[in-house]
Amino acid sequence: MAKHASAAVGWGHHHLQKRWLLALLLMLTVSTVIAFFMRAAFDSCDRNVSVDNVISSARDSVQVADKRAPQIAAAKPSPLSFMKSKIVLLVSHELSLSGGPLLLMELAFLLRSVGAEVNWVTFMKPSETDEVIYSLEHKMLDRGVQVFSAFGKEAIDTALRADLVVLNTAVAGKWVDYVLKEDIHRVLPKVLWWIHEMRGHYFKLEYVKHLPSVAGAMIDSHVTAEYWKNRTQERLKIKMPETYVVHLGNSNELMQVAEDSVAKRVLREHVRESLGVRNDDLLFALINSVSRGKGQDLFLRSFYDALQLIKQKKMQVPPLHAVIVGSDMSAHTKLEM
Repeated sequence: MAKHASAAVGWGHHHLQKRWLLALLLMLTVSTVIAFFMRAAFDSCDRNVSVDNVISSARDSVQVADKRAPQIAAAKPSPLSFMKSKIVLLVSHELSLSGGPLLLMELAFLLRSVGAEVNWVTFMKPSETDEVIYSLEHKMLDRGVQVFSAFGKEAIDTALRADLVVLNTAVAGKWVDYVLKEDIHRVLPKVLWWIHEMRGHYFKLEYVKHLPSVAGAMIDSHVTAEYWKNRTQERLKIKMPETYVVHLGNSNELMQVAEDSVAKRVLREHVRESLGVRNDDLLFALINSVSRGKGQDLFLRSFYDALQLIKQKKMQVPPLHAVIVGSDMSAHTKLEM
């Protein structure tokens, strides 16, 4: 990756920013969001009474984890302790129970835990009131994260005085142009761009034209990083900045605290029973938002092809099942194929 050094800042300041980014990326490799736990905390759907005790037990585990997490963090100095009293602006394309926003929220809480001043803006919001957005914003406010409009003077002022600005997802580049305008080049040298996407329609200059000028990019896998490097050079004729690959995962300590083995086993049995899956059956699941590019069609095609191959070769295997769990099936609560 080509190294980038902005002429707008001195070498010493730029070197210090690089050290911040490296330390921040190291911390993210150790501890990122536990999406299912957060999902359970905000799920407002009514549940079958027969499952109440199981869900309650699982949620109790999450509450125990939440109480003991500060104790775990206090056991040894946090790798993010250098961020104490630093000002951070997190820019999210949306606020929802999906991967990108939840990962950014976890980063916000990690930074708050070491005493950083954390500010959050969301630049794509529905016009009507949304219960999920309301709940997530208040969870952040309760944890000391400041939440305000992405398009007001406060957002601009915070971007200018921030030590670090994190743009979450490729489409966040549109916010930079729309809001910062003539102040753009004062902010870009302190931007860490966290990219999750790898679909073709994100490779547009309107989204990512400022990539060469930011302090660094953070991408979830080597495959995605290489894809972005090649596509931006070939299609857009621009170079990626210093790029860091951060594999997402969960803290081992937090997982040990949060996992209740009894509740997990009982809940597993209940879910399998509700799907008509017996204990010895094989169940393949894809859990993701349902949309183009997420691979649900390839998953189902591969499963179908496997069934045909088993039939042709007359193989003896346990009964096979496939299930897709996602967030965009608004027209159906359950779709059987």
